[in-house]
Amino acid sequence: MLLLSLLLTLVLLGSSWGCSVPAIRPVLSFSQRIVNGENAVLGSWPWQVSLQDSNGFHFCGGSLISQSWVVTAAHCNVVPGCHFVILGKYDLSSSTEPLQVLSISRVSAITHPFWNPTTMNNDLMLLKLASPAQYTTRISPVCLPSSNEVLLDGLTLIWDLTTHSRPTGSVTPASLQQVVLPLVTVSRCQQYWGSRVTNSMICAGASGPPRGDSGGPLVCQKGDTWVLTGIVSWGTNDCNVRAPATYTRAGLSPPPHHLLGNLLSTARDRAVRMNGQLSLGKAACLLSTKDTFTN
Repeated sequence: MLLLSLLLTLVLLGSSWGCSVPAIRPVLSFSQRIVNGENAVLGSWPWQVSLQDSNGFHFCGGSLISQSWVVTAAHCNVVPGCHFVILGKYDLSSSTEPLQVLSISRVSAITHPFWNPTTMNNDLMLLKLASPAQYTTRISPVCLPSSNEVLLDGLTLIWDLTTHSRPTGSVTPASLQQVVLPLVTVSRCQQYWGSRVTNSMICAGASGPPRGDSGGPLVCQKGDTWVLTGIVSWGTNDCNVRAPATYTRAGLSPPPHHLLGNLLSTARDRAVRMNGQLSLGKAACLLSTKDTFTN
């Protein structure tokens, strides 16, 4: 399986660079009163990605998993040539941060072949960077989990809020936010969401993701390292703190080789040749991304 080999390679490459061990340690509060986020320590979540359009508008989050690859949600509808990967962003009010703004390889926005936008199953996409990220104390990768990862009810998870946002009516902080969440079992999550929750998803909460945080990381700590456990997928429309939010399992079983090959062929077929170079038509930039939240 090509994608399995790819993910395993990324894990090994990340490990050689000290993946999931932030040079700047995060400081966490486990107070139950903090349900909508608290300021993260600058640089303590170095794999955090902001996906932005050419106007600098942030529409989704993501996670750096190697120097050349980012993982995000399929429903973010990332379009190479129109959208960009921003690394190192922490303070929205600052224009002097040492950011890395990277393009996405033209035909390497790889959506999971079993992605179903109706059911939200397998809401996962890999993005290959056109040029490698340069690791710093504020930019480094997160490790991926094994495909047979066992998650226990009540496991403590950390969700990074890439939009730096709060529910309507609250003051929007400028700095990156973080929330400590308990894992919720699929069966318990189904008590709220019903059959919409499948085994390709995990639930945590309750603290619903604000719009724009789709694709961002949900991580858990193992010893001194952090592992990407989930990818923000869908939840309530109003950041309902009583409803568990749903995340794509980061350890999803990968698709067969031939399906991935067909996917890449389809991506190339959608591209147009201009002046001997392969590029996407400008109309592709008009595609809108969507948040998958419900009332």
